[in-house]
Amino acid sequence: MTDATISERLANWGAGLSLSDVSTAMVETTEAILVDVVGLCLAARRSGYVAAVIASAEAGNHVAIGHARRFSAADAALINGTAAHGEDFDDTFEGGPVHSGAVIVPAILAIAEREKLAGGQVLLGMAAGIELMCRLGLAAPKAIHRAGFHPTAVLGSLASAFAVGVATGTNEAGLRNALGIAGSTASGIIEYLGDGSWTKRMHAGWAAQSGMRAALMGRGGFLGPRAVIDGKHGFFKAFAPSIDPLYDKMMDKLGERWVAETITFKPYPCGTMVQPYIDCAIKLRSQGVPIENIVKIHCLTSDGYVHRLWEPLDLKRNPPTDYAAKFSLPFGVALGLERGRAGLEDFSEQAILDEALLRLSRLVTYEIDPEDPYPARFTGHVRVETEDGAVFEARQDHIRGGAEAPLSRAEIDAKFLANARYGGVEEGEAILAGCAGIFKATDSATAIAKLAGV
Repeated sequence: MTDATISERLANWGAGLSLSDVSTAMVETTEAILVDVVGLCLAARRSGYVAAVIASAEAGNHVAIGHARRFSAADAALINGTAAHGEDFDDTFEGGPVHSGAVIVPAILAIAEREKLAGGQVLLGMAAGIELMCRLGLAAPKAIHRAGFHPTAVLGSLASAFAVGVATGTNEAGLRNALGIAGSTASGIIEYLGDGSWTKRMHAGWAAQSGMRAALMGRGGFLGPRAVIDGKHGFFKAFAPSIDPLYDKMMDKLGERWVAETITFKPYPCGTMVQPYIDCAIKLRSQGVPIENIVKIHCLTSDGYVHRLWEPLDLKRNPPTDYAAKFSLPFGVALGLERGRAGLEDFSEQAILDEALLRLSRLVTYEIDPEDPYPARFTGHVRVETEDGAVFEARQDHIRGGAEAPLSRAEIDAKFLANARYGGVEEGEAILAGCAGIFKATDSATAIAKLAGV
């Protein structure tokens, strides 16, 4: 297909994909992502932002994880995607960054219930969508954020459309059309960074439901542009105009290598690039740095996320909301130094008023390191100075939970159970066991129904 467009090449790959093509490592990754996403939905089920989405939803027959009520397929995808991404505790991909599980899993669960898909179709659709979303993220490093858009939101629409199309056995033309349609449903700006408002939380859910709609329309014969990705007026022209997309990198060894095998599972519920800095701060605390005597805190960082995690510096040092605190490098460093942890309970309305935390947060400064490898790798650096002139420094050249230091499946299961408890769910073990049954079921809808957990 030498003259084929990118979306035609992707549709050709997706239409011919079978379970035997999915590597063992990718199967394991997909299973772990399902577990992680379901646990995150349970953690967020009592949150105000999930309640607000539910208040807008239509009744139906589809599961919102952790809830007794049933909703339309689109609204179930929206609710579950919002819940999964809401605490910023979901998987990420070094090289993007994108959060694929919170988009793809809700979309596939909703379509699986709607169409009574077999477990193997569910697994195949999830794996394909996750892989495509990660590969799309490789095409335009830094550029989507630079243009003011959220990569998970805009790339997610394409990836969820593709995932749903593959899961439902849509033919090559239908997949191509689905991608073409999804290019016009993609949305999601990053203005939430200015005030800590909630819109980022809904981006994954919105991408899940809009991609599902695009896939069904494409299957039905609605025509989408064949060059939606690489055309003169295509996707990356709109959402990443500052870069010539790296299509060769995006398509490299498609069908031979699953890049999503190296996906990262987060140890902390906050912005991806904040996490290595928290580890550095915790390391300094464990080494006995006298926290109360710290007078200076300085970090080396990448220019790629200054506008999201560092600036405006006064706002980042004093987060206006608990959600804004998740995207503040000064606050994350302060948590690691002062508390030696950064759990769900540490990004709270009480925490952003804690003067011990704020004293440290207000001390944090930064300097751009031109050698920082972001977005290929996420690194951390913290240097502190105490009032007697002593200097302590910690570096980390990777994100914990990623390819360099992956979480074990036991750790991911433990994270699931902790998230279930945080959400007030007593049946965590049973729901965890139920996740394993989805990919094995003849009719996955029966297994998915158990995720309600109530």
